[in-house]
Amino acid sequence: MKHNILVIGGTGKTGHRVVEGLTKLGHHVTVGSRKGTPAFDWEDYSTFAPALKGIDRAYIVYYPDLAVPGAKEAITALTEAALKEGLEKVVLLSGKGETEAEACEQIVANSGLNYTLVRASWFNQNFSEGAFLDFVLAGQVALPMPDAEIPFVDADDIAEVVTKVLVDDSYNGKTITVTGPKKLTFKQVVSVMEHAIGRDVKYIPISIEEFKTGMKAAGLPDSYVWLFGYLFKEVLGNPDNQEVSHDVEKVLGRKATSFEEYAQKTLATGVWNQAIVQ
Repeated sequence: MKHNILVIGGTGKTGHRVVEGLTKLGHHVTVGSRKGTPAFDWEDYSTFAPALKGIDRAYIVYYPDLAVPGAKEAITALTEAALKEGLEKVVLLSGKGETEAEACEQIVANSGLNYTLVRASWFNQNFSEGAFLDFVLAGQVALPMPDAEIPFVDADDIAEVVTKVLVDDSYNGKTITVTGPKKLTFKQVVSVMEHAIGRDVKYIPISIEEFKTGMKAAGLPDSYVWLFGYLFKEVLGNPDNQEVSHDVEKVLGRKATSFEEYAQKTLATGVWNQAIVQ
């Protein structure tokens, strides 16, 4: 059976991959974004119902993160609109070990909609498509929490899991936790990238306050600075967030992508090449 599926955040790290996966399966996919037709804007609740009209299922990615103020209100408004529009099911991308995100999960779980929750660890792609790419290109990855052991997860794995649970109702009401196959410190992942790239890339441990000061100096908004401070202190400092899950293997029938595999895959894209020629 083919579905009409709204992918909110359909141009983001996991969203564009989910769009590709669902399209290959023959589903009719609508990208939920401010530039979409109709537009979807998290800051304008009036856009929710038009974007959901005629939709069977939806993938929900809240930007910038479910931890930020206003997320719970927005998720409540969206699930209410989805229920009124008669959606069959929603899948929420959540954060592993995030107390604030879990509050949003409960809103979805209690909404009256069929749902699946996908809790993800920190993305590998933060180093190639996100906030830490510039650090890698500069050859100095200065980040807090040197002792944190993180089961980094690949965005391709997340998207493949989301694509499957969106259309497979046997996952209704379940929480899927997606992580990589092992725990790694920042120093270890930087070492993997250094080896793959073939030039010096060093990890420099700093305090959370030093990191936040650097973000402010770079002109980033206070809300963004707060969010990263929260993610480092509350999420990476949470022992639950440092546990490896085998749900990727259970859902997909294969092992989760390792950071080493991610590094080789990313090297082939050329995104790190400019680091080599600097």
